[in-house]
Amino acid sequence: MKWFEPIIAICAISLVVLPIILKVIRRKKGKSNCSGACCCCEKRNDCLKNFKEYVKKETTNK
Repeated sequence: MKWFEPIIAICAISLVVLPIILKVIRRKKGKSNCSGACCCCEKRNDCLKNFKEYVKKETTNK
């Protein structure tokens, strides 16, 4: 093995593990991960997707 191959392997593994760790941290803090299933979401009133749909309806009704 060349001297730089372990460094590349460590970087690759960290790129896979880091998002998983960040997701767990966000879940422990109580922040939601918006998956687009707004019908069952506790924060559906605050969802940006719903806000855009609301604005679109209001502008077309006038």
